[in-house]
Amino acid sequence: MKEVTPHMVVVLGIDVHKDTHTTVAVDEVGRQIGQRTVRAIDPGHEQLVRWARQEYRGERVWAVEDCRHVSTRLERALLAAGERVVRVPPKLMAGARHSARTRGKSDPIDALAIARAALREPDLAAAEHDQVSRDLKLLVDHREDLVAERTRNQNRVRWHLHELDPELDIPARSLGRLVVLDRLQNWLAEQPSSILVRLAIELLADVRAATVRINAAERELSELTAQVAAPLLELAGVGPLTAAKIVGETANVTRFRSEACFAMHAGVAPVPASSGRTHRHRLARGGNRQLNAALHRIAVTQTRLPGSLGHAYYQRRRNQGNTKMEALRAMKRRLARVVFNHLHTNTITASGAASPVAA
Repeated sequence: MKEVTPHMVVVLGIDVHKDTHTTVAVDEVGRQIGQRTVRAIDPGHEQLVRWARQEYRGERVWAVEDCRHVSTRLERALLAAGERVVRVPPKLMAGARHSARTRGKSDPIDALAIARAALREPDLAAAEHDQVSRDLKLLVDHREDLVAERTRNQNRVRWHLHELDPELDIPARSLGRLVVLDRLQNWLAEQPSSILVRLAIELLADVRAATVRINAAERELSELTAQVAAPLLELAGVGPLTAAKIVGETANVTRFRSEACFAMHAGVAPVPASSGRTHRHRLARGGNRQLNAALHRIAVTQTRLPGSLGHAYYQRRRNQGNTKMEALRAMKRRLARVVFNHLHTNTITASGAASPVAA
């Protein structure tokens, strides 16, 4: 192994799993200088930090594959220990793995690819765990899981009801309304007893319970976003759910060096798709797709609001010869800047700073 000098920057790539975390350390040119595997529990995290501090006394950067469900506890332990942590999108690992001389796939190979990807991309977003954004993300994800579960049950109960009475009129999207669910429960109670009727009653009860929980989650999200993202809610096309999604997925906007880094993270930065004298760009398929989807919803909504600035910008791009998708992509990039500034302004206001961020 290569000797480590006190001023050397060491990147420690971590391949995270539910049971173990494998770490590979590389020097400034990407050569492997150490390796360690620990159990994915708190004592294992402490053991990993002690090992790194003993072996590498210079500057350390921990690069963790962005798998939030299995890496969150590890990230918290590293941040609590005062270590610097960055998140590596999984797509960046592919190039590093293909360029390696070692063939195949294993935890050490993946950890080495993560470390080299972080070394190659110095502007990766830092890991951040502020409680507000974490709570919003948990609530938004929980609501989406409930909606998906309710949708499956709604589809199943519709077929049962159709079998019981093909002429029964159930308007689209009405199975999320409690008054409609109660009416159907009463109708089923009057039908002759059968397994089909019993299953339909049970499914309707599940749909009703999920609807109550979804409504409660939406009320809680509305209250929280009004407290922590009021400037964002003033933006045309942004409701409480979209604002909560943006805040939760951004996870503290101050971790981004600039609005360009935020746009790259959201996957709305333009990707060059031409050479020579032509200058064209194509859709960026990387970045945080949840954040990208939130910006897309805002953009589509604003294109339908004639009095909004977004609608005027979209029409100007169309008049310049852009296709509908080209104009929409340009609008999403502009929206990333606006959203970044709104989040930054809200952060500064919340911290009591006096100087606002320029719009």
